[in-house]
Amino acid sequence: MKIPACIFLFSAVATAQRVIETSSFGHGAMVAPSREGIPGWDLGGEGHFPQILSNKVILTPPYPGNTRGFAWAQSPLSESEWTAEFQFRATGVERAGGNLQLWYAKDGKSQVGSASIYTAGQWDGFALVVDTHSGKGGSVRGFLNDGTTDYKRHRSVDSLAFGHCDYSYRNLGRPSVIRIKHTSAVLEVTVDEKPCFSTDKVTLPAGNTIGLTAATPENPDSFEVFKVVLETVAPGVGKAPPIQQQSSNQQAPPPPQQRNPQGQAGSGDLSSINAQFVDLGSRIQLINHATNNVLREVGNQANKLDTKQAELLQKLATKEQVAGLDARLQRLEQILLSIQRDLEGKDYRDKFNQLHETLRSSHLSLADNIKDNLLSVITASTPRMGFFIFLVIAFQVLLAGSYIIYKRRRANMPKKFL
Repeated sequence: MKIPACIFLFSAVATAQRVIETSSFGHGAMVAPSREGIPGWDLGGEGHFPQILSNKVILTPPYPGNTRGFAWAQSPLSESEWTAEFQFRATGVERAGGNLQLWYAKDGKSQVGSASIYTAGQWDGFALVVDTHSGKGGSVRGFLNDGTTDYKRHRSVDSLAFGHCDYSYRNLGRPSVIRIKHTSAVLEVTVDEKPCFSTDKVTLPAGNTIGLTAATPENPDSFEVFKVVLETVAPGVGKAPPIQQQSSNQQAPPPPQQRNPQGQAGSGDLSSINAQFVDLGSRIQLINHATNNVLREVGNQANKLDTKQAELLQKLATKEQVAGLDARLQRLEQILLSIQRDLEGKDYRDKFNQLHETLRSSHLSLADNIKDNLLSVITASTPRMGFFIFLVIAFQVLLAGSYIIYKRRRANMPKKFL
């Protein structure tokens, strides 16, 4: 009788919680049947379009920076009580950054789009933000808005968070798991099975849309999303602990409510290990490609160095050429030494004196000849002095005659009296 009771309780829990397919992805064997898109979701971005792989969606790439990516469910969530499991990973260089948001917002794609919590404007709903705001390696914070606060123009958006916890999420080498539980009594957030924050003063309405956005600066983090799974929560599920106490008093085996989470944890561990192995394989392939590129580049550089070395060897002189040049230099040195010996053995003073006297006599004769020729040229070209004097006297006589004629004519002219 105990085994049928366990089966009955297990079936009751299974029917109480069901996956909301229209607002979930990543809970099956693959994220999407093809790389063209995720059924029931709209994807897009700025500077980059989200890349769909077999087990994850890359919202922002590791290069370049200043990119945005988003994924929004096409259908709003009709249930008022739900749980969400969100698995992601962030990798980047030491001083990289960015932010990742999980939204439950009204008209999310049209009101939020690819915006982050700092550029969203007047949105309506709930946002869970993962970033490095705290300066301690990272944090997870919760934000609320009823559509009246403009987050884009607010002076201090960080002060609007109603709950937070520190969490170093970057470069862990594994997916981080965030779970959100929303009921009429509590809004609870856990990170890697550890409580982050909770409140009983927040109640979210049905009809909002689930979405993801990621934004990176110039030094980017690559945000990868492995799973977003939403499940419904039935009101009567939380009453299972009294049954567990009764069965423990009767020394019966633990009820399915206790064993089911263990089984889920084991399957979750196996799936996470498999995902880690798949991711490790992809990383090894990337490392192999990078190593092959480096080796290829090293080979190219080696070939270039060999070519340069061959060119230099061709331009350099051979041993025979150097030996021939050395022999020529030795012969020239011997000739110069012999000429020096000949000059030292003879006296050339008399010859130099004779050459000096010859040059001096030539200079004197040349000077005399030039002087005589210059005087003859000047004398021949100078006009005669008598002819010049005759011209001057004739010109004066002509002027005197002209003056006399002018006086006589003026004296003979009739005089006018006033």
